[in-house]
Amino acid sequence: MVTGHTGFKGAWLCAVLEKLGAEVTGLALAPEPGDNLFAMLDLAASSRLADIRDVAAVAQVVAEARPEVVLHLAAQSLVRKSYDQPFETFDVNVRGTLTLLQAVVDKAPAAPVLVITSDKVYRNDNQGRSFLEGDALGGEDPYSASKAACEIAVRAFADAKSLTVATARAGNVVGGGDFAQDRLLTDAWRAYTTRTPLTLRHPDATRPWQHVLDVVFAYLRHAAQLLTDADGAPVAVNIGPEAEPLTVSDALAAFYSQLDWSPPRQVQSDAARPEKTRLDLDPGLALRALGWRNRLSQPEALHWAAQWYSAWHSGQNPVDITSGQIEAYLNAHGS
Repeated sequence: MVTGHTGFKGAWLCAVLEKLGAEVTGLALAPEPGDNLFAMLDLAASSRLADIRDVAAVAQVVAEARPEVVLHLAAQSLVRKSYDQPFETFDVNVRGTLTLLQAVVDKAPAAPVLVITSDKVYRNDNQGRSFLEGDALGGEDPYSASKAACEIAVRAFADAKSLTVATARAGNVVGGGDFAQDRLLTDAWRAYTTRTPLTLRHPDATRPWQHVLDVVFAYLRHAAQLLTDADGAPVAVNIGPEAEPLTVSDALAAFYSQLDWSPPRQVQSDAARPEKTRLDLDPGLALRALGWRNRLSQPEALHWAAQWYSAWHSGQNPVDITSGQIEAYLNAHGS
């Protein structure tokens, strides 16, 4: 079972699971109006539309799905939106998660749950150190704070109910088919297609960029270990590249290197909605505990994203583009 399956990462996850022959039940809100990857892919997942905070609806879906494992991606995932809607952000990301966990306790108590949080859960002093899983949680903006609060709530709830639950911390996930507002590559692609300047808030900020396929397969590796060796699986794990994070400017250079034009850029900071300029994770535990490391370098991740958008823009079928990238990834790197 996958929550948030109508979102960007959820759609890629369902596409991979379908390719691997899994039966998937998805629980999410309806896709946002406009371009949406899940709608484009016409996936075979059994799609149930409900609010993750709706106690009765979530319990019914879990009861009917009888999941072997649950991957919880449903969230309010945008930092800038969280400033406008802080209550909604906390409500979805914390209460929504607890609503799901209670439904699993009541209807499918043997199913392990992998809760997807964020690389922004750590108390970030902006010094550029690579965060370890045992570092202090924090978050100054509502989104980051809601995900840190989710981590704390999940652990306490799981211990109280003897439920098998772990969290996976990944962020700055790139790939074709992301059409959400206020994400770097989405904005970069729109600037390219409209031939308009690209507005940047922090061009020198660093982030651990990674392709959605690396993240999805890391989630599946973690979920598989929860199924087969719950005691040996980490209760929280960072997912990220081993190399130094790239600046926003360097990430854009890699993205636009695959296209025939790069828009002019303008810097416009937003003091009312500050963001950390330095962010990096230490992914060593994922390698030690899960045998996982990202297969695509950060430039490759950005190249693959640009190639997806470019192929789609030229009229190719998004089903074929997505399937082709999954097959290329599996052929080159395995799972």
